[in-house]
Amino acid sequence: MDRDKKLHVFLLAGFLCILTWSFINCFDLLTWILEAAPAIVGVIILIAVYHKFRLTNLAFILVWLHAIVLLVGAHYTYSKMPLFDWLKDTFELSRNHYDRFGHIAQGFVPAILAREVLLRTSPLRRGKWLFFIIICICLAIAAAYELFEWLVAILIQEDSIAFLAMQGDIWDTHKDMALCLISAIAALVTLGKLHDKALKKLSAD
Repeated sequence: MDRDKKLHVFLLAGFLCILTWSFINCFDLLTWILEAAPAIVGVIILIAVYHKFRLTNLAFILVWLHAIVLLVGAHYTYSKMPLFDWLKDTFELSRNHYDRFGHIAQGFVPAILAREVLLRTSPLRRGKWLFFIIICICLAIAAAYELFEWLVAILIQEDSIAFLAMQGDIWDTHKDMALCLISAIAALVTLGKLHDKALKKLSAD
């Protein structure tokens, strides 16, 4: 087994271990399903297309990190994550900010995934249009997720409080999408060159 495949097996095994931990004694089963579902579906898709469209190691690692963020949030709920509760109490913050952290990941990771898919499957090349389209895709994902939260709130009403994690902030939706926008831009600016190297290595292999 080559080094890349060993890394991929390690990431998958790590995901399964964290998934198991996340499910055991989770705060609420319905909330866990809602929060963990994107990670589970994402991994299933990556496994299904692995031999036809294998991602770069950079993209795989970012997806793995994002999955951990989702599974930790699923276990505790985003408004009760212990480390961020400690930060809230220690620094006298207005809320548990793990939800904000999750939305930063929601912009950062999809930006690199979108960049990879577009560069490998479309006529788009590096430049302003690629940058703009990736940002639009990330904002669309963020908006779609907020619409999904709204639908869940309508369907299950009070039982959706833990899933929504608004913590009394009427501007929560707007701030979540703004963080997604900022983090997507940050991902493209900071990881663009590293991602290009990863793409070059993948094509060489």
